[in-house]
Amino acid sequence: MHRSSLTPNANPEAIAQAWRGINEAKPGIRIREAAAELGLSEAQLLATQVGEGVTRLTNEWGPLLKRLPQLGPVMSLTRNQHCILEHKGVFEKVKVFARSNHQMALVQGPIETRVFLKSWHVAFAVTQTKGDRVLTSLQIFDHEGQAITKVYLQEESDYEAYEQLVMDFKAENQAKAQDVVAYEPETYVQEVNESAFLESWSNLQDTHDFFPMLRDYQVQRHQALRLAEGKFSYTIPADSIQPMLEEAARQKLPIMVFAGNRGNLQIHQDTVRTIRLLERGHTGIERWLNVLDPHFNM
Repeated sequence: MHRSSLTPNANPEAIAQAWRGINEAKPGIRIREAAAELGLSEAQLLATQVGEGVTRLTNEWGPLLKRLPQLGPVMSLTRNQHCILEHKGVFEKVKVFARSNHQMALVQGPIETRVFLKSWHVAFAVTQTKGDRVLTSLQIFDHEGQAITKVYLQEESDYEAYEQLVMDFKAENQAKAQDVVAYEPETYVQEVNESAFLESWSNLQDTHDFFPMLRDYQVQRHQALRLAEGKFSYTIPADSIQPMLEEAARQKLPIMVFAGNRGNLQIHQDTVRTIRLLERGHTGIERWLNVLDPHFNM
């Protein structure tokens, strides 16, 4: 793997040059993988192309979200280091609302997400050429420069609405440098009053109260599931996921799949059809379990 001597907030010229070097050495490498090799973030690499197919947008997150239905059919992508969800469809209903001291949004329809706007930091409108394809997208990042969500236009999308959106939300600042700030490590208690915690869990009236309960007890989610083992949760082996998906496909059984990060939680509520185990990666071969359906990829 290439090891970079770049500092976290290196100047954009040095970043752009290092990125070109990786692209030449490994044609087709994804920007996320290139950023990891350089020890930088995806947003830092992308920012070096501002003015060359990339436009910075303002941070008017609520109004920006509410304009997405005008784009028509798009592909919405949300990922973390373990999972990627992609849905093709429209942003049918978008509701932005305040909850405690920060804004959230609810997207319903063919594309379904729960949006946590507190973590939205910088957005770009991006036009890229890859092979014989031109990809047009909106891309949102947190203050570490990690991708929160990306929205890609499709052939049937409304490109005029997209151009108007970019014009309306274009930021005055079109700098090529993107500063990043790491998140502070999250802290959790080591000892939990297990009986009180499980009693609170048993008294939940709404699934949306689960995460506030974790916050109240300062319990990490995986820790909570371990505490509830045999009562509200049970462990399944990782290698059972593929046969489980294959059986759901065989039965045409609707399932729910969640994939999220600090700023976006994308949800699949439907059947799955085509399940494949594939190899990929420029930084070492990895095996990925995939759902490859017409309107849903995982």
